Amino acid sequence: MTVLTTHTPATTTATATETGLVCPVTGRTAPRAASPSAPQVRPPAPAPAPAPAAGFTERYLLDPAVNADPYGYLNSLRDHDPVYWSAMHRAWLVTGHAQLMHCLRDPAVSAERVRPLMDAVPEGAREDAERAFAILSRWMVFNDAPQHRRLRQVFQEQFAARAIGRYRAFVERATRAMLARRAVPGRIGDLVADIARPLPALVFARWLGVPQAHGPSFWYWNARVGDLVLGAAQEEREYRTSLQSLVNLDDYLADLVRQRRADPKDDLISAVLAGGQIGSSVSEEEFVGMLTQMAFAGGETTSNLIVNTVLALLEHPDELAAVRDDPQLVSMAVEEAMRFDGPSKMSIRTAARDFDLDGRSVRAEDRLFLVTAAANRDPARFPDPDLFSVRRGSASHLGFGFGAHFCIGAALARLVAGAVVDVLVREYPGLELLPEQHAWQPSLLNRALTALPVRY
Repeated sequence: MTVLTTHTPATTTATATETGLVCPVTGRTAPRAASPSAPQVRPPAPAPAPAPAAGFTERYLLDPAVNADPYGYLNSLRDHDPVYWSAMHRAWLVTGHAQLMHCLRDPAVSAERVRPLMDAVPEGAREDAERAFAILSRWMVFNDAPQHRRLRQVFQEQFAARAIGRYRAFVERATRAMLARRAVPGRIGDLVADIARPLPALVFARWLGVPQAHGPSFWYWNARVGDLVLGAAQEEREYRTSLQSLVNLDDYLADLVRQRRADPKDDLISAVLAGGQIGSSVSEEEFVGMLTQMAFAGGETTSNLIVNTVLALLEHPDELAAVRDDPQLVSMAVEEAMRFDGPSKMSIRTAARDFDLDGRSVRAEDRLFLVTAAANRDPARFPDPDLFSVRRGSASHLGFGFGAHFCIGAALARLVAGAVVDVLVREYPGLELLPEQHAWQPSLLNRALTALPVRY
């Protein structure tokens, strides 16, 4: 098995064998038992660490029990130290809301983390990797200002809520049609496979302008790109498949852009091309690279948001009843699910230079895990944070990020998730969970169920 590795800070003397191997994009780490005689992974920060919380013991974030239900452990980690240096993960774990907000505002905290990946690729897959990682380097999510701002601004108008609103009727029709086929009242099914995965794929393909006949190839490539970006690809064969899928997706979208230049349609690509900035402020190659990011990110995040919102409502019958009584609460239920158990647990950043964070000395090249799942349950920011309440009335969660890197697709994700929740809650009064144990995908970044068995 090949595991992605990255640099060790200059002050670090321990080897990867002693500390575990880490993916620089996903942060996936294979923990190793530390030798009693092993040197320190890094010197302690100048400021004294707080006294350990009673019973606190650090745990691997991909431990199956923590992955399945992370919040109890994340709460104890945040209470122990909201800015914690983890030798196990070779990263700062930032779990406090105020501290995480500081990181999202501070230009010393960099989103650029593609460059180290090339060194981590298996030797046999290097030939395939160069172009694939050049494509990743054009993703907005992996760029800092001013590059990030230049790339993002060409999409800003098309992602605004008023522009997304044009697709509301289509999304609602597609939701009802798909549910009518796959979710017959009284039937047992899997909400993930029946609706949460295929509906966002259908909507995003329509929005991007991908013909329905091309859907199977398009979404296969997207899934394999996910294996690369989320750290699931480990063996050389898996790397080759993922890298080639990213190149195939880029080639396909480049051809679609050429088609839309010649014959515009009612879709995102045509609308952005009509704005006249492609070829001037942003190159066509950069535009296509950003489209690969949107194709990957849109379906995954929205699918997980749908499932996690429905799960939270079904596990809290009083809140479900409140939403059924007042459909205006649907949008608030989606926002509360983003805070309470959102589709993304964390994002990964790198220190561009030395800086101080809550009394800790973060050094250039240190990795930071910005654990939004913990910050969104910080009692200093949210009263009764472990309580799921659709009447909380606060959208100040960090589920979609904040500031320059606030999720550009948030309006579309909210529209699609809201449409599904609205129809399920109001038109499926018998909807209930089946008494089966839920399995969560092993991921540092995503909070995603493999299936959600229900009776419709």
